[in-house]
Amino acid sequence: TRTERSLGAFGSAGATASRSALTLPPPAVPAPPVPAGAGVAVPGAVPFVTPNRDFYRIDTALVVPRVDADDWSLTLHGDGVRTPLTLSFADLLARPLVEHDITLACVSNEVGGDLVGNARWLGVRLADLLREAGVRAPSEGGPADQLVARSVDGMTIGTPVETVLDGREALLAVGMNGEPLPFEHGFPVRMVVPGLYGYVSACKWLRELRLTTFDAYDAYWVRRGWAARAPVKTQSRIDTPRAFATPRAGRVPVAGVAWAQHRGVERVEVRVDGGPWQEARLAAQDGVDTWRQWVWTWDAAPGHHVLEVRATDRTGTPQPERRTPPAPDGATGWHRVEVDVRPGR
Repeated sequence: TRTERSLGAFGSAGATASRSALTLPPPAVPAPPVPAGAGVAVPGAVPFVTPNRDFYRIDTALVVPRVDADDWSLTLHGDGVRTPLTLSFADLLARPLVEHDITLACVSNEVGGDLVGNARWLGVRLADLLREAGVRAPSEGGPADQLVARSVDGMTIGTPVETVLDGREALLAVGMNGEPLPFEHGFPVRMVVPGLYGYVSACKWLRELRLTTFDAYDAYWVRRGWAARAPVKTQSRIDTPRAFATPRAGRVPVAGVAWAQHRGVERVEVRVDGGPWQEARLAAQDGVDTWRQWVWTWDAAPGHHVLEVRATDRTGTPQPERRTPPAPDGATGWHRVEVDVRPGR
């Protein structure tokens, strides 16, 4: 059937062919080049741009949907929609495409975890689509405060309408790091909204957008006890040295990443064994919607040591010390690693 061909499973011929044949149009609004100094040349540090093959995944589908782009369509309807829209994939590609670098993070990421990645996304501005349909933000008198995105597998994700319309580059993404979305990351179309955890913003394999209210509808994860609204919390992570590493005494680079999407990272500090905080050197900033890499050089003495890191966002708000679990709206706390420094040569 057409549904089976569209959704398929592993090896869907139509879906594979539609992706293989796809050449993405050039962006009408290209992203500026990533600054040369956005990364830190330290062994053990992650790359500034996360390769697609290494980008984290959180799936609820038992089998990754394989959607035929030629059969795909998106409907936009609901409360406050003056002009409902139905768009094919070709319709979407015919619109002006925007490139933007955005770091995505999962709400279930523990302090120091790796459920976060940074990519260059290509897509259509979601705000333009909503405005074309006549949608107004709640602050402008619009009746809907929640945008519910539905995937082809039935997953629902609720996003604040006010956030989507506040000027940030919320995208219906069709490309990721210069290629069509991989099937695992939502081909042919997914949502990406900077500054929000993925479970309230990043619907993959998108097929429907419905305007409603938070009072009227609870999306998938909200029904399971997670918060309905979840802006990303400021976080930082030590990537090197790793926990329980055994570096030699002397000058040891301590490096990692920090993120506070749509606010930006202003400062990162490191301390050893509960001593005074030392300011790390921040790598060049690509934008407020991406993580920042950092490095601090430690004059390490032999023995057992504890390293801790904290970040401050560009509003001047420091990352909280208190450790809390991811549920219901994202983990907090300083990342710490313990290392054993060996005597130098």
